Amino acid sequence: MKRAVVIVLLLAILGGLGGLALPLSNLLAGLPKNNSLLAAKSGDPVTDRALDILGKKCVNCHTAEYVLPYYARFPVAKQIIEMDIRLGTEYLNLQDALCTPGQQASEVVLAKNEYVIQQGTMPPMRYLALHWNGALTAEEKRDLQTWIVETRKKHYATPGVPAELAGQVLQPLPKSHQENPAKVALGNKLFHDKRLSKDNTIACASCHGLDKGGTDQQQFSEGVGGQKGDINAPTVLNAGFQFIQFWDGRAATLEEQADGPVNNPIEMASNWPEAIAKLQQDQEFTQAFHAVYPAGYGKETITEAIAVFERTLITPNSRFDAFLAGDKSALNAEEQAGHALFLKHSCATCHVGKLLGGQSFEKMGRKGDYFAARGTPAAKPDFGRFNVTGKESDRFKLKVPTLRNIAVTFPYFHDGTAKTLTEAVEVMAQFMVGKKLPASETAAIVKFLETLTGEYEGKPLK
Repeated sequence: MKRAVVIVLLLAILGGLGGLALPLSNLLAGLPKNNSLLAAKSGDPVTDRALDILGKKCVNCHTAEYVLPYYARFPVAKQIIEMDIRLGTEYLNLQDALCTPGQQASEVVLAKNEYVIQQGTMPPMRYLALHWNGALTAEEKRDLQTWIVETRKKHYATPGVPAELAGQVLQPLPKSHQENPAKVALGNKLFHDKRLSKDNTIACASCHGLDKGGTDQQQFSEGVGGQKGDINAPTVLNAGFQFIQFWDGRAATLEEQADGPVNNPIEMASNWPEAIAKLQQDQEFTQAFHAVYPAGYGKETITEAIAVFERTLITPNSRFDAFLAGDKSALNAEEQAGHALFLKHSCATCHVGKLLGGQSFEKMGRKGDYFAARGTPAAKPDFGRFNVTGKESDRFKLKVPTLRNIAVTFPYFHDGTAKTLTEAVEVMAQFMVGKKLPASETAAIVKFLETLTGEYEGKPLK
């Protein structure tokens, strides 16, 4: 009570000095006391402590539950505050990420929090200038870091990884799978079966060649009748670790994804009754299919078999995997420097985990207008997640691609406009990080990315 009286007196005395009155008014108001982050309870004391910190120190710019100060009515202040909230929620919406019961913080949420803690960049100085009690204390930083590491160890570490490495932002790929061999065999055949297309010319493997990094290494894939798609075919390798499928996330699972191309008029231009009728004419395959799926052919059974096969397309044993597992000699000096730069320039805040990506949607062009620089107007494929949700905040947000085997999955980006890794790194630095990197740093990052090429069926990808 005495503290409040003192602050009120100071405000009265310094009322004419607006530069002090504003932060003092925020100090009097105190930290946020009622929001979904503070109300959320996980039952885990480490997580609940993190939610408490985030609910008090980050809620004003990283959720929709901000409480505007009285001076937000002033024209200039209003614009600055609204910009901070828009940029903050665009980068990381903690309300969406942490307030669903039973939901774990994603690897991206953990990585973004870890990065700003390590760099000391959040809250930004313009916020702290008006919120003197808004900075994270040393104890709060330690508690958040503990939460980040413990969550990774519990939920995201690759099985068998050494304990001291389990809390890292990047993880090695597992070396094996537990899928049903009989279903895998059927899925393999279906993945390569052109009878799923209308004119028997296109198979899944046509656009996702296992000898081409799980892609076709083309800007846009060619479908039935020579038709061209309008978005770059993502790799199918390691797709089982993606948090959702397609650039816009319109398929929640690999099973849903496998249903799409057959019905797409530009890709396979067919439908399930038509494809099944052709499969039924193959007595040997039909007998094998019924032995595994007694219910017989159907959209559900066929897509499940394909999805099961796709979950086996793991490419472990890259040199970077060996490095992550503790073999520091697996990378040379330049490659290690590239890895360090990859972390320094915040690449690992989106390219996280086992896949180095595939765990979030991010706006293409956070630090500049990518589409204006590209030279062609933004069109529907560029709208990304917006095409699924209809939310304006999702416009231009695309699923972050995996960087696994990136050296053999050219060209790059959803629009396939970057032909080389050097070009891709330069564009990402400019439009996602807001930096122009020295040529030496770009080259080192490229050398690091080349160490992410793994093996399929015991043979290095080329």
